[in-house]
Amino acid sequence: MYDPSQLRTFLAVAQTLSFTQAARRLGVRQSTVSQHVRRLEDAAGRQFFSRDTHSVELTEDGEAMLGFARRILEVQEQATAFFTGTRLRGRLRFGASEDFVLTRLPEILEGFRTDHPEVDLELTVELSGTLHEQLAAGHLDLVLAKRRPEDPRGELVWHDRLVWIGAERLRLDPDRPVPLIVYPPPGITRALALEALERQGRPWRIACTSGSLNGLIAAARAGLGVMAHSRGLVPPGLVRVPERAGLPELGEVDFVLVHGRRRPSAQDAADALATAILAGGDRLHRGRRGQGRRN
Repeated sequence: MYDPSQLRTFLAVAQTLSFTQAARRLGVRQSTVSQHVRRLEDAAGRQFFSRDTHSVELTEDGEAMLGFARRILEVQEQATAFFTGTRLRGRLRFGASEDFVLTRLPEILEGFRTDHPEVDLELTVELSGTLHEQLAAGHLDLVLAKRRPEDPRGELVWHDRLVWIGAERLRLDPDRPVPLIVYPPPGITRALALEALERQGRPWRIACTSGSLNGLIAAARAGLGVMAHSRGLVPPGLVRVPERAGLPELGEVDFVLVHGRRRPSAQDAADALATAILAGGDRLHRGRRGQGRRN
């Protein structure tokens, strides 16, 4: 049998690819995280992570354990809820970033609705910046979105890098401004992309603006320009722009869960949905890494 606490620790490391970040998420020491992972690997007789001083990556066995760990914890939580007779009720206003339109977030939400049928879940899909504003105004109870670089709030779901992506056939002319495909303000990736180009002194122009991820993807697939996007969420039909194009580094990005003002009628439901997202966070991006790369 696998220890549930060790499985939760394993999932936290797998989703953040960092023992330090996993320890912060779980509220334990990094040594405890290392101990849990080591004991789980000993129990399975397999190594789940390859790690050095600079990076942490899942092994093939680690990828396999992801699904097992998630299902074991889900079944345990369902059994606990059944036998304790706890039933959540109320209205939960949940906001999700446009970044998750093409991911498996609906599977997580479907599972939550099955487990908690008496919770009225209201979903808002918007830009990360807009969601943070709505949360601050008290219009949302829980948000899953990118974190502003200067904002320390939020529980880390996973950490990633931003990359430039575009159509495979797209070729950038070094003598002309970079054609950009961007969200409107207050889009976080928009701001980071413009800041990176300004630091490099590279001229740019807005080729397409859309508040819809599908609109941006359509423009990128048509070859209208390049867009900044999470490395782990590169949409089908688009690829990373090669380094020879000379575009600046965009830096890193955190995807986080942020709670709003604690409404008594929504607090328990918000906590339960946050737990479900953290447990199944690999569904939001796992399997996309390695796609959309070209040299």
